[in-house]
Amino acid sequence: MPGLVETPVPELSSEPDFSVAHQKVNLDIDIANREIEGCTELVINPHSADLKHVRLHCRQARITRVRFSAKGFVSVPYSYTEPYSQLKLPYQSTAHQHHILQERLEKQFNKPPVPELEIPIPKSVKILELGSTIVLDNSGRGGASTSDLVPTSKNNADQSSRFSQISIYIDFVVDYIRDGLHFVGWDSEDLRYPHVYTQNASVGSISSLFPCLDSTASRCTWEISIKTPRTIGDALRSATNQGSSNLKLHVEDKLQSLTEEDKGLDLLVTCSGDLTDEIVDPKDSTRKTTSFTCSIPLAPNHVGFAIGPFEEVNLTAFREIDEDERLGKNAIPLHGFCLPGRAAEVRNACLPLAKAMDYFVTSYGSYPFASFKLCFIDEMLVDHFDTASLSLCSNRMLFPADLIDPIYPVTRELVFALASQWSGVNITPAEPMDLWAVTGVAYYITDMFIRKLSGNNEYRYQQKIASRKVCKMDVGRPSIHESGSYVSLDRSYYELIALKAPLVLFILDRRLTKASGSTGMSRIISRIFLNANVGELPNGALSTSHLIRTCERLGHTKLDVFFNQWVYGAGYPSFIVTQKFNKKKLVVEITISQEEKHEHLDQDIKPSEFMREVKEDTHDVFAPAPQPSFTGPMTIRIHEADGTPYEHIVEIKDRVARLEIPYNTKYKRLKRSRRQRERVIAGAPTELAIDGQDDMLVYSLGDVLQSEHEVREWQFGEWSKEDEEKMSQESYEWVRLDADFEWICNLHISMPPWMYVSQLQQDRDVVAQYETVRWLAVQPQKHPLVPTILVRTFLDNRYFHGIRTAAIEALGEYAVMHRDQLAAFHIEKAFRELFCHGDTRMSKPNDFSHFPSYFIQCSLPRAISGIRDQSGRAPLTVRKFLYEILRYNDNGENEYSDCFYLATLMKSLADAISSAPLNGADDILMADDGDDYDFFKACLTEIDKQRRRDEWIPTYHNVLSTTALACRHQLAKSGCIAKRPVEFLQYAQQGGFEDLRVAAFDHLLDLGYGRTDSFVSFFLSEVSSDPSPYVRQNIIRLFGQFLGAVAIGADESSKKSADDSQQTDGLVIEQEGSTEARNTDLARKQTVPGALKALKAELESSEALKEAIWAAVCSPVETLPEIEELLLVCRLLYDQSNSMLITLRYPRYWQTPEVERISSSTDPKSRLLLKFKKGRVRTARRAPKWTPTAQRPPTVKRESSVNSIPSRPIPTLKLKTSAPPNPSPTISTPSTGQPKLKLTFKSAKAGAGSPRTTGSQTPR
Repeated sequence: MPGLVETPVPELSSEPDFSVAHQKVNLDIDIANREIEGCTELVINPHSADLKHVRLHCRQARITRVRFSAKGFVSVPYSYTEPYSQLKLPYQSTAHQHHILQERLEKQFNKPPVPELEIPIPKSVKILELGSTIVLDNSGRGGASTSDLVPTSKNNADQSSRFSQISIYIDFVVDYIRDGLHFVGWDSEDLRYPHVYTQNASVGSISSLFPCLDSTASRCTWEISIKTPRTIGDALRSATNQGSSNLKLHVEDKLQSLTEEDKGLDLLVTCSGDLTDEIVDPKDSTRKTTSFTCSIPLAPNHVGFAIGPFEEVNLTAFREIDEDERLGKNAIPLHGFCLPGRAAEVRNACLPLAKAMDYFVTSYGSYPFASFKLCFIDEMLVDHFDTASLSLCSNRMLFPADLIDPIYPVTRELVFALASQWSGVNITPAEPMDLWAVTGVAYYITDMFIRKLSGNNEYRYQQKIASRKVCKMDVGRPSIHESGSYVSLDRSYYELIALKAPLVLFILDRRLTKASGSTGMSRIISRIFLNANVGELPNGALSTSHLIRTCERLGHTKLDVFFNQWVYGAGYPSFIVTQKFNKKKLVVEITISQEEKHEHLDQDIKPSEFMREVKEDTHDVFAPAPQPSFTGPMTIRIHEADGTPYEHIVEIKDRVARLEIPYNTKYKRLKRSRRQRERVIAGAPTELAIDGQDDMLVYSLGDVLQSEHEVREWQFGEWSKEDEEKMSQESYEWVRLDADFEWICNLHISMPPWMYVSQLQQDRDVVAQYETVRWLAVQPQKHPLVPTILVRTFLDNRYFHGIRTAAIEALGEYAVMHRDQLAAFHIEKAFRELFCHGDTRMSKPNDFSHFPSYFIQCSLPRAISGIRDQSGRAPLTVRKFLYEILRYNDNGENEYSDCFYLATLMKSLADAISSAPLNGADDILMADDGDDYDFFKACLTEIDKQRRRDEWIPTYHNVLSTTALACRHQLAKSGCIAKRPVEFLQYAQQGGFEDLRVAAFDHLLDLGYGRTDSFVSFFLSEVSSDPSPYVRQNIIRLFGQFLGAVAIGADESSKKSADDSQQTDGLVIEQEGSTEARNTDLARKQTVPGALKALKAELESSEALKEAIWAAVCSPVETLPEIEELLLVCRLLYDQSNSMLITLRYPRYWQTPEVERISSSTDPKSRLLLKFKKGRVRTARRAPKWTPTAQRPPTVKRESSVNSIPSRPIPTLKLKTSAPPNPSPTISTPSTGQPKLKLTFKSAKAGAGSPRTTGSQTPR
């Protein structure tokens, strides 16, 4: 039995001293029993003749035989440590023994994990050094000289000599699959179509299916054969013939739930590589073997497959006929695979992929594989995972043709999956820190296609939105280069890379194009792809240094400073710009100052980021020091008085740059002083010339609603006379910095409001317009013209739809900041004008055929829901307005679904009514006219009506039910309604839509039920029992978020305790001793050690939580990444202990009541047969067999011949024993001058039992 504290095993070298040239895999998958029996052949290239061991990754398998010859039958010795066998601890363990499991699985938690299978090379296998380079034939084996062997590791790349190859044959069985392969729909309760697929998202997943060298650097050619049942019915019937009785009952129930048509559906196998053949087993017609091959070297994690009753959709049909003729052999076939009944959704979601493939092939080089396949499946951990020529995609990405909202995000992700075949599969990162380059290139070419598909305005608008997100996210974070090493630590690092890396390449493209006049990043990326195809990119691995060299060589400029700032460095610059016109010098004086921000130093920890902060603290991941300054070129564009934009390129070299920009116009055109004349001709949409060229008006956007009647009707404001006087004195229209979008930064320019308005109305660049709209939204001072300008912006349909929706959002923010009730009037009136009958609140029937109009219709309710009056409540008019448009919504004549629009109305109504809770009679008396419980109940009824509708006619992803739960959660949290956990728990049960279940758990935790023993037991039991890895992953994420809320005191229970302690009847009491408490609270909210200390104090005493989390850790369902997350939680909450409770059974007395004599004719000797039986349980210690006599203790008399040494009295000891019935003589020893031992035996008393000598002897 293993001990509690085990001896650590010495670390093995992480770098293998061999490489895999070719691997052949044969898998026989028993789907119903969930078992795999297979064998694999690995062709090994040793790096030296001294290779003694081959170490491979292998999990959850049982190795049956290892051979070095295909004809061999005897297995060679091997050493194998199965990780999942280490999960079972001896004795009765608790969460306090978390460190023992951590130590056992430490090697598997490493990234990459330590190989589990070690095979010593026998002496009979000779490794010979060859004089020439080994080459591979078309099958991947050493043979005829056709092409040089591509090195498969960086060590192998440096080898000047090659050694003879060796082949290893491994037979294995996977009896219980818990990782690497996921089964969906095979349980009797699951009504979905059954299918199986590989899970490649986590490290070590593919090695859970077959032994391999599971590393991105290990690339080889592949042959894969998969043997499966031929139909769904065959798969289930095989279990009834071979499986256990329990399994047979489940399978029989599943068979009964299927129709005959479903049972006869063929199981199609789609896999990475090219299909070679599909053969029905001649001995068993219910099984078939499908074979694939890939002649391009691949890493094991880029090999995947899926098995199911898939329908095939020919996506090549969306390609034009003339494109086929033009592309020739580069017209790559595309195929989609989906479960029955979803082919129409695949056609709709994948519509642009054929055009994207043609664009990539034309712009960036040939496709590395023969075809491209997408397979849509259920319960995927991520939206898609890309393997060679095959992308496994989640069914969550599919949507019907009557939906608008998912179009852009789904299209971008599917195009990215296609782009990853070039950069991601064919080209891989040389090191983990080079992940940003591979991901950035894939997203960059994706955005280039989106630009071609949607236009330049959409492209630049999305880039600006991404830039703002980077400025919010990249605070106190490592650089994108270092973040690649931490992706396995937390997925948020990958999200930062995916967001910032393509933006870095975008601004690099802008700078290269302007500096050298080259074609920019497109040519550089094409060269990288070409090098990978012709073998000039070692092992197909792209490094940051290689990318830099290629950019400098083709861009003809040094880029060390750029990459040091944006790739190796973290953060972003914040510019404060002041401008002034110098009339004497006729120059524009501009001062650009870089502000050093330390927002991350005093920011509170967010519950959603708590676990990431803890992991960073545990693994010593620290944010780098802020960069002193960012340098580089910047384009300044000044629109002078004659309306001409003049561009000036300046170099930012220091933290403070003072520039003098020459002024070109020799006169001023006082256009703004003639406001009356502009209003007269404002109705003309075209530019007019009045009184000559000098009086030409150039306003083109935002000039709607200019008549006096419209101004009065809309209550618009006008410029004051003082403002018009100042405008007439200006020498230029406006100043624009970073006009070419070459920086990822925050930019604050001190310009008068009329200059920003001119930029909004006259600059055609959507980035300039968006910057103005955002400036208007955050104005600290209330200005009557801000609502006027924003309303005219979103009502002018000549603006890009993103600018119009941004203007609506800005108007809502401005109204919330300044409590401006006029904004509510403007939004409501705009909605009535656009989407209602006349001037009433009766909505027109929905018509979403014009997408920009749909986006405006969704944005207006969101904006008005945030408006508050002076008391902090949403005005009654706002609440009634939202209620009425939700109630009278009519989608009968609309060809598009209104589920997302209804969800927006429901959420907006909940936002409004949650601001005005009616908790008692006092609230009713103080409420406005008509603001009572009847109206509140009517709002709740309307929200529940939409939820019930979703139960009868399910919407896309149950959007209405998910939104109704969010509304209930918001109202319960604000105190408007009572908390009823049953309303959420009914949606958290297994069988519902995944995102709806996750939302229900999220709301329950946020309402404070994570502190209750019953809920936390149920919640964590889902982690250990839910079959969906997507749900388990999100539950663990929500649990970490709940721990973060408890740690910083942001959960519902902590808030309630804080509110109760602060209720002092309006009296504010300040105590000198409260400083320490405030410091403790501040440390709890802003530092990880303080938060962990508070978390431990809050939850350590919960026995229910301790038992539930340890039961989840020991669950037989969870994978190693999930166990690692839970062990981290145990380490945070509980002290480690090396002692545990041991349970032993009581001993029993044995009884021999029966004795038989046995004799036979062949054996004359008789024997006795004793039949032992268990007797009663012994609960007390057995009485000692002998007890020394108390009256006369045994003594020993010692004598010594040494008389010269004075000695103290020596104690004597006599041992007396009971003599047997026959007295024995006294034994005396002759004197030898040494101490003597005298033993005396006396006769024993008569008694039962055999003669026995009792006592103890003292050795001489």
